[in-house]
Amino acid sequence: MRSLPHADPGTPDFRTPMRYLLWTARSQAGALAVGIGYATLWWLAQALMPHVLGRGIDAVQGKDSSALVTWSAVLFGLGLVQAFAGIMRHRLAVYNWLAAAYRTVQVTTRQATRLGATLPKRLSTGEVVSVGNSDIAHIGNSMDILLRGTGSVVAIVTVTVIMISTSLELGLLVLIGVPLMAVAVGPLLKPLHKRQQAHRELQGELSTRAADIVAGLRVLRGIGGEQVFSERYREESQRVRHAGVRVARVESMLEGAQILLPGLLIAIVTGIGASFAIGGQIRTGQLVEFYVYAVFLIGPMRTLTEAADKLTKGHVAARRVVRILAIEPEVSGGGESSQGGLLHDVKSGVSVQPGVLTAIAAGTPEDAIEIADRLGRYTDGEVSFGGTDLGSLPLSEVRARVLVADNNARLFAGRLRDELDVRGGASQEAVRRALHTACAEDIVEALPDGLDAHVAEAGREFSGGQQQRLRLARALVADPEVLILVEPTSAVDAHSEARIADRLARARAGRTTLVCTTSPLVLDRTEHVIYVEGGRVIAEGAHRELLATEPAYAATVTRGED
Repeated sequence: MRSLPHADPGTPDFRTPMRYLLWTARSQAGALAVGIGYATLWWLAQALMPHVLGRGIDAVQGKDSSALVTWSAVLFGLGLVQAFAGIMRHRLAVYNWLAAAYRTVQVTTRQATRLGATLPKRLSTGEVVSVGNSDIAHIGNSMDILLRGTGSVVAIVTVTVIMISTSLELGLLVLIGVPLMAVAVGPLLKPLHKRQQAHRELQGELSTRAADIVAGLRVLRGIGGEQVFSERYREESQRVRHAGVRVARVESMLEGAQILLPGLLIAIVTGIGASFAIGGQIRTGQLVEFYVYAVFLIGPMRTLTEAADKLTKGHVAARRVVRILAIEPEVSGGGESSQGGLLHDVKSGVSVQPGVLTAIAAGTPEDAIEIADRLGRYTDGEVSFGGTDLGSLPLSEVRARVLVADNNARLFAGRLRDELDVRGGASQEAVRRALHTACAEDIVEALPDGLDAHVAEAGREFSGGQQQRLRLARALVADPEVLILVEPTSAVDAHSEARIADRLARARAGRTTLVCTTSPLVLDRTEHVIYVEGGRVIAEGAHRELLATEPAYAATVTRGED
C-alpha cells in the first residue's frame, strides 16, 4: 500500500464540479480499478451463493450425497473468496477515500497559498474551513462508493442472468423491477441536492461568524457586545439546524424508499416463485434460490441508492472546492529580474532609497497601508524596483526580497523558535539579535521553556503588545532585502517604543527599511521622513525639519499632545 499524501497532487480540472470529481477519479485510477475488481469479486461471491445453495437443496431432496459434498465445498470456497475479497475491498476503499480527501486538501491549500491576501477578500473564513471540515469527507465518500457501486451493478446483472436462465418470467421481473426502483428514488435526489447546498452555505456562514466572535471576543467584552453577538450566533445556529432538519427529511424518505421498494420486489418475486414451484415449473431448490436472491438484491440495490446520495453530496462539495480553485490572484508576476535599488510608487510619489531607514507619516493611516501594499505587490500599482517594473518580476522573487509586516499578521501554533525563524535557516545568534531589537527578550525569559516553549493558536497567551514585538522579531529574523513595517510599535509603551526605534536603526543599518508610522519617537530616529496627505507626497525631509516647516505634518505626529 502506497503512503499518503502524494508528493504532487497534480493539476486539477476545475471547470465544473463534475470535471473535478472525474479528475480526482483519474488521478487514482489504478487504485480505483483494483478496488472495483475486489468489490466486484466480493459481490459476485455473494451473488453465486444462493445458486449453489439451491443446488445443494436439490441434492438433498434427490439424496445425491456426492453432489451434496461437491456443492458444500463450492459454497465453502465462495465463503473464503468473499472473506478475502471483502478485506481487500475495504482496504482499497479506505485508501481511495484518503487519497481523494488528501488530494483535495493539497490542491486547496496550494491554491490558498497562491492566492495569499486575495483569498480572504473573495471568500469567507467559514467557506474555506468547510472544505477541510466536511467537504473532503464527501469527496472521499464519492470515490469510496464507486467500488461497491460498480460491484453491485455487476452483482445485479449476474443475478438477473441466473434467474432468467432458470425462469424467464422471474428474471424479467427482476430486470424490469430494479431500474423502476432506481427511477422511483430519482425525484428525491434533486430536492436533496438543493437542500444540502443551502445547508452547506449556512454552515459556512456560521463558521465565519464563530471565527469572528472568537477573534474579537476581548473587544466585544470591552464594549459590552458579547451578549448581542451571542444571541445572533444562537439565531444563526438555529437556521443551520432547521436547514439540517430539511435535509434529514429528504434523506429519511430516501432511506425509507431503500427499504420499501426492495421489500415489494421480494414479496412479488417470492409469491410468483412459490406459485411456479407448486405448479412444477421450478424445483424446490430453485424456489429457495429465488427467495434468497430477492433478499440478497436488497444489498446491491441499497448500494445503488447510497451511491446516488454520496455522489450528490460529493458534487455539492466539489462545487465549493471548484469555487476556491477558480479564483485568480489579484496580482501575478512576470519573468524578469531586478538588481534592486530605488523602490518607487508612481501613484503616491513615494520613493524609498536603498540602504536608508525611511518613514511614511500619513494624515490618514489607510493611505500609508495602501502604499505599503503596492510596494509589497499585494495590490496592483505602478511600482518600480531598481528601475524594473515590480509587476514584471516573479511573485516568488518579490516575496523573497520585499517583506511587508503589518499588525494583521498572525503568530502560528508551534514551538516559539520555529515561529520566529519561519525559513528555518537563522542562527541562534540571529534570533537573539532580533529579539533584542524588538525588545522581546523579556517575553522569552518569562516562558518556562524559553524559545522551546509552545505557542498557542494566534499567540493568544501573549498580550497585544507582546504579540506585536514577537511579530517584529519574526520580520527581523527573516532579514529581507527590503523591510516594510506598518505601525510596528502602536501597542507598546513609550519606553519600549524608544528603545525599539534606536535598536531598529542600528539593526537595519545599510538595509532598505520603510516604517509606516506617526509616532514621533520612531520618526525622530529615521534618516528620512515622507509626509503623505490624500495619498500623495506633500513633503520630505528629516523629522525635526518637517516639524518646523510643515504645520500639517506637525499636527499629524503630535496629535493629542501639547
